[in-house]
Amino acid sequence: MSSSLDATTDRATNGGKLNRSGLFKFLIPSLIGVGMFLVPFTVGDTINIGMGLLADGLKALLGDALPAIAVGVLCLSVLLTAWVKFGNPRWGQQRAMKELFEVAPLWFGMRILGALFAVMTYFQVGPAFVIADFTGGVMLNDLAPVLLTFFFFAALLLPFLVDFGFMEFIGSLVRKPFRMIFGLPGRSAIDATASWMGSGTVGVLITTQQYEQGYYNRREASVIATNFSIVSIAFALLVTSFIGINHLFIPFYLTVVVAGLIAAVIVPRLPPLSRKPDTYYEPVGCRLEEESTGNQGILRFSLNQAIARAEQAPGPRQLLRHAVLNVADIFLALLPLVIAIGTVALILAEFTPLFTWLSYPMVPVLEWLRIPEASAAAPATLVGFADMFLPAVLATNIESELTRFVIACLSLTQLIYMSEIGALLLKSRIPLKLWELVVIFLLRTAITLPIIAFIAHVFVF
Repeated sequence: MSSSLDATTDRATNGGKLNRSGLFKFLIPSLIGVGMFLVPFTVGDTINIGMGLLADGLKALLGDALPAIAVGVLCLSVLLTAWVKFGNPRWGQQRAMKELFEVAPLWFGMRILGALFAVMTYFQVGPAFVIADFTGGVMLNDLAPVLLTFFFFAALLLPFLVDFGFMEFIGSLVRKPFRMIFGLPGRSAIDATASWMGSGTVGVLITTQQYEQGYYNRREASVIATNFSIVSIAFALLVTSFIGINHLFIPFYLTVVVAGLIAAVIVPRLPPLSRKPDTYYEPVGCRLEEESTGNQGILRFSLNQAIARAEQAPGPRQLLRHAVLNVADIFLALLPLVIAIGTVALILAEFTPLFTWLSYPMVPVLEWLRIPEASAAAPATLVGFADMFLPAVLATNIESELTRFVIACLSLTQLIYMSEIGALLLKSRIPLKLWELVVIFLLRTAITLPIIAFIAHVFVF
């Protein structure tokens, strides 16, 4: 396989004629991937992408059955994990099954907790702080249906975007500016774009797969996942609508982009991200070779790189197998973790004064930045670590439009929230620990808050 790949790469980069069959192998699947993940559509008053439209259609079709399906999936995860761990069945000896079900006691406990929370919420049995509409109800009735439908199509369609040369094409085009500005491979631009058009979770999913396939090293994967997995335009519209600043959407989103880009330059140069090693995932090693363009133009070189990758793409059977395993991994491993961690985070945010206590030091900071209603706004600056929508919920009770603008912008630039992105990162093989996510969240808050306040005072209000 390696000699075939070398020969293909040699043919692709020697400046000769383009391989027509390879060109079609690159273009057709990549255009499908771009159409599904990166092209926005206006549907009524909302902006969506092709994959999102499919997910919404499936969600509408299944309707009220989705929470029950989620409960079934969560219970199945616990039963299969217990069977593999204690029953040692023959099918459980396969490598893919071992990776999925032979988990450490902590993660097994998380799967049990996630299933328990879901069952209690669905049947409305148990403590009120677990089964309330704004804790367990949010996770089971609001988030779980979205994850089930969204990730089902994401796992099936993602190969069209990443396995047929599109990552290589864009990566070669923008590798120099991305290396210069962010210290990252150019292909990471795809992660950011997929997040922007689709969702941050899709961006993390792409990053995770690229890391496990040897295209990102540990530092790059950690940086990309925590700095480029931005929320979608659709979610940004939802936030501005919820807190009543729709008329400010353009300056709002421009502020988010500016603050986010500045944070993406600074945060990776600080610990803990700066201390991540430039080593690759051991089972695969480094598979990214950034060659010189030689006497070719950058566009021709990028196209040749894409064709070389497309010619080595897996066949339909292998793609289908990977897609099924990805869906199983998301449903049986990620979903229980999201439900468990998300429910606990929402319980702490809604039923304890924890975030209020932690936010006391933020009051003088907000007053120094001349943010009105600083005491009311302070908890909203930190509660986003539990869930990205919670700051918007708290901001609805604040009268000052400037303060609501600042909180909304901040919630979108902090990026790390445990109900979804945080749980996904902890479950992935990207080497990020919980305490590191906390530090990165605080760093992003400290960097973006003054920038947002400055823009709000000088350019918006």
